[in-house]
This record gives sequence, structure tokens and C-alpha cells, in this order.
Amino acid sequence: MAGSRQGSGEDIPLARPGQPGELAPAYVFLATAESRYISGEVIGATGGKPLH
Repeated sequence: MAGSRQGSGEDIPLARPGQPGELAPAYVFLATAESRYISGEVIGATGGKPLH
């Protein structure tokens, strides 16, 4: 589509793309010992859009 930007966030409930500072805590958590019992999970950082 002419004039539209991929990943502009228009199709998600928060109407904007996620910012690095909003996503980084999930990555940091998964890199710590506190996440050692977590296996095979999907963290839906989708801005409120369902994963299905």
C-alpha cells in the first residue's frame, strides 16, 4: 500500500509499535536465574493484539 509504513502499529490496540524500553524487561527476565523454571512459553508482546 503506497504511503503506509510496515510496523506502524495501526493494526494493534495500542495503535503504535512497541518501544525497546517496553520490550527489554522481558528479555532481561528470561536471561536471569528467576526464569530458570520457565520452558517453552511464548511471551506475547503484541500491544494487546491476540496471538492467534
